[in-house]
Amino acid sequence: MASSDAAVIASLLQSAHTIAVVGLSEKSWRPSHGVSEYMQRAGYRIIPVNPELQEVLGERCYPDVESVPEPIDIVNIFRRPELVPEIVDAAIRVGAKAVWMQEGVVHEEAAARARAAGLTVVMDRCLLKEHRKL
Repeated sequence: MASSDAAVIASLLQSAHTIAVVGLSEKSWRPSHGVSEYMQRAGYRIIPVNPELQEVLGERCYPDVESVPEPIDIVNIFRRPELVPEIVDAAIRVGAKAVWMQEGVVHEEAAARARAAGLTVVMDRCLLKEHRKL
């Protein structure tokens, strides 16, 4: 599925409930924090994934995607492109429905692996901006 397909993005955002945010920062000025706080206010369950933190946005933080003890709809990635393959592989292993790479995060090989495993892939797009379009 194309990452630019508006219908795919709309369907994903309407069906998703749980978003694991890899690289979620406790610093309110960081994009990961602002986007996650917005999505939380919009009714999504945000699960922070950051090995250096205990809690963000009132939610327990997990060291990696595979430590999250509940089903994940979207793995939202706020990490450098070279770190994406490992995160995508974890998303596939835990059975996430989608991988979302934020603006500026592009990794074609990892995206192809995710698609081959049946995940929806959105790349180089802002979750908040796409949600606002709905």
